[in-house]
Amino acid sequence: MRLLVALGIVCCLTAPAATNPPNVTFSKDVAPILVKNCQGCHRPGEAAPMSLLTYQQARPWAKAIKEAVLLKKMPPWFADPHFGKFRNDRSLAQKDIDTLVSWADLGAPEGDPKDLPKSAEFVDGWNIGKPDMVLEMPNAFDVPASGTIDYQYVILPVKFNEDRWIQATEVRPGNRAVVHHVIAFVRDPKSKWMRDHEPGTIFVPAKGKDGEQGGPSDMLGGFAPGMPPIVLEPGQGRIVKAGSEVVFQLHYTANGKTGQDRTRIGIVFCKEPPKERVLSLGATNNKFAIPAGDGNYRVDSQMELNHEVKLTAMLPHMHLRGKDFEYRLEFPTGETQTILRVPRYDFGWQLWYEPVNDIVLPKGTKVSCTAHFDNSANNPNNPDPTKVVKWGDQSWEEMMIGFFSVAFPADMDPKLLFPERRSSRSDD
Repeated sequence: MRLLVALGIVCCLTAPAATNPPNVTFSKDVAPILVKNCQGCHRPGEAAPMSLLTYQQARPWAKAIKEAVLLKKMPPWFADPHFGKFRNDRSLAQKDIDTLVSWADLGAPEGDPKDLPKSAEFVDGWNIGKPDMVLEMPNAFDVPASGTIDYQYVILPVKFNEDRWIQATEVRPGNRAVVHHVIAFVRDPKSKWMRDHEPGTIFVPAKGKDGEQGGPSDMLGGFAPGMPPIVLEPGQGRIVKAGSEVVFQLHYTANGKTGQDRTRIGIVFCKEPPKERVLSLGATNNKFAIPAGDGNYRVDSQMELNHEVKLTAMLPHMHLRGKDFEYRLEFPTGETQTILRVPRYDFGWQLWYEPVNDIVLPKGTKVSCTAHFDNSANNPNNPDPTKVVKWGDQSWEEMMIGFFSVAFPADMDPKLLFPERRSSRSDD
């Protein structure tokens, strides 16, 4: 018996050595993981707070890296693995997590610099490569140190002189410290939306006088915390018709210091006309009132499609009380399929989720979304659990939008996607 106990002790003591090899070094083992998964954000000029391009930069953060990957906070990825597979999945393989943990536990050794992998190539200031076109606000916006700032708009003083197909876009704020989010809209030449405003001038729309954003317009790109650039698959593109203009919607947040911002957007054109057009839509519910103190308030939304399309991406959007979000497809046959579940929504990371294979949605399919909100004191991000919360632009208010993108034949009229409006409908 004593021999068996002694053998058991020996096995327990030697087991970690088998799973944590003693020769893990930065140059040979850690650097390749950082190049592939981390340096896109962890480099100068990007959103991450520290650079991880070299050993000298990464070494002080070894313990923090260990904690982040063990808790799966980094790289950020919130999709439940039981529902859908995604081509842009950021999550680390378990062997990579084990390597980073072992490196930290061993004291973060450097190893031989000759073992370093080839450095990743970045275009300074861009994650989409060198843009074919860059559009920038002609004038800076002065952000005050305090107070609530209404959404600002600017029509960029450029009209496209011919139809152009877009492969990729990236919106980059001039001052991330004060920019909450940006949406770049394409204003179709037929749209009457905000026609009375001078291009290049920053303004706040007049309620009831500037028309609705709806109609023949599309979202070209956007910026929000953690949102990656939009890069479409080969053979797909977004169209900007001749005579169209780009409109920035800018949400600034005061942070105690005055600042300035000049946001810009980089555009990469399709090298040849695509076979499919991509359009972004949203299953939205703006009629809700989250009770004070409610820790699990449910809100549903739905959009029906009147033509067969392919679903290419999803982006759930809520604010600081957002708790979880789910996308389901309700097919005309009556079958229901859950295609994305985000059990721990994080307002700090607005991520697109792109299915490995585009999902065919037959005519009559409904994209249904369910979200839960935590308006209780248990939510550390809750601005005020004593208040009833309704829809609103500011982050201390709430939104519920299930953004999703669809692809359809490039020559098809997008109006065919939507069911004809009924003469009357319920607001329930």
